[in-house]
Amino acid sequence: MIIVDRELEEARRGDPVGVALFGAGFMGRGIAERVEATRGMRLVGVYRRGRDVGEFCAAPGTDVVVEATGSVEFGARVALAAMAAGKHLVTASSELDCTLGPVLRLRASRAGVTMSGIDGDQPGVLMNLYRFVRGVGGRPLLCGNIKSFYDRYRDPTTQAGFAEKWGQSPRMITSFTDGTKMSMEQAVVANATGMGVWRRGMLGPRVPAGTHVRDVLDRYPLEELSRCRVGIVDYVVGAEPAPGVFVVAEHRDPSHRKSLEYYKMGPGPFYCYYTPYHLCHFEVPFTVARVALFGDVAVDSIGPYVDVVSVAKRDLAPGVVLDGIGGYHLYGVCEDCGEVAAGGLLPIGLAEGCVLKHSVPKDELLTYGDVEVPGGRLCDELRAEQDAHFSIYSERKEVMDG
Repeated sequence: MIIVDRELEEARRGDPVGVALFGAGFMGRGIAERVEATRGMRLVGVYRRGRDVGEFCAAPGTDVVVEATGSVEFGARVALAAMAAGKHLVTASSELDCTLGPVLRLRASRAGVTMSGIDGDQPGVLMNLYRFVRGVGGRPLLCGNIKSFYDRYRDPTTQAGFAEKWGQSPRMITSFTDGTKMSMEQAVVANATGMGVWRRGMLGPRVPAGTHVRDVLDRYPLEELSRCRVGIVDYVVGAEPAPGVFVVAEHRDPSHRKSLEYYKMGPGPFYCYYTPYHLCHFEVPFTVARVALFGDVAVDSIGPYVDVVSVAKRDLAPGVVLDGIGGYHLYGVCEDCGEVAAGGLLPIGLAEGCVLKHSVPKDELLTYGDVEVPGGRLCDELRAEQDAHFSIYSERKEVMDG
């Protein structure tokens, strides 16, 4: 952080980092406030409906475009417009990153710009911790999200009061409580690290309220993971400190383990590293600075390893137009991308606007065969490009040789 602070101070004296922001909801408003308050950074403008997206991205003085709308289709258009204008891109949208991150990262590389997810939200906090753990010699086996509440059947009606209290959209709050947002965040981490999931929907143990995350390691198959080529993403419900994140890592070197025990980390070989909070929009300027000043990526997208698929939240009738993320019809769960491709499963990031061909019972997975997909969507074109370009990883728990 010291080097970022110093560079921003230099930018303040000369040429501040210019930010063009898409999104004026809870997250967008917070980002705008923090950008304006950050030395060496200035807010070029906040997008308003009706303006030309390409012209807004190309506005003079813009160095970084921040996409914070949460819309997969509109976010994809913003991303391509930013790249066409030669601007770096910071995405505050796990919805977009989960669904189209690998192909957009490929497009950004071809355009000669940097694309990054944000510090502050769980994927960014987890990736900072993941990099730290590797830096101190640990082998990450599990990247985890700590949730205090999880009910797959919540909807915008049940969440309306809480949303009003905090000035947020009921659909956004629903996506938090029904697990879809958390699943998308963990898919983003998987696609940044090459990790997978142990099973569809992850393990997600529930523990008594107040249980410290250090004391939940026995809820995960760590010995089996130790023999796997790759780790997994997962979560826990009820543990503290919420809403933090954690990384379970393995240290096998005896000298490392002796030192870690001296530093009160326990005898090992499995160790729990954690960050007790995530501060969302407060931390976004750090990402903007990392991208603009150093070309450093907080959250990358190296390939499609895990996706989030659509599951019926209630019995659904033929002809229903699906309302997508955070709505009344669907919740999302993680699945390895090989299984998604093999089963023709419908990603929840692409479900909005699709029309059901026949009835689907509650808790049933939806496939492309179950729906009519709207025509002319950029998100579908990009998804087809992503599927064609990247290999699909069908087995993430392959046992290591020896």
